[in-house]
Amino acid sequence: MASTKEFTDYVVGQIEIADDITAKKMFGEYTLYAGVKIFALVCDNKLFIKPTEAGRAYIRDVVEAPPYPGAKLCFLIEDKLDDREWLSTLVRITVQELPEPKPKKKKKK
Repeated sequence: MASTKEFTDYVVGQIEIADDITAKKMFGEYTLYAGVKIFALVCDNKLFIKPTEAGRAYIRDVVEAPPYPGAKLCFLIEDKLDDREWLSTLVRITVQELPEPKPKKKKKK
């Protein structure tokens, strides 16, 4: 089942951090960005946050699941989606711990 734009927009609207939060649709699902960093996926109308040590310590009782078959495990966030402050803090500490994306190589002509 593909994720809906409405659900994704709701999740993005719940997150209040300094970076711009954007969602890009890919294959019926969504990738969430904070600036240029990918920090989460929305698959089947569920939020999956990239795992970090700081995120694990903040959540404490972590539920992990793959966002799609064959994917690495991510933190599945279901019960706290309506808690704007909690979710924003999780995203903030996750984004801080994630490395900067590697620069894209220029294509040879």
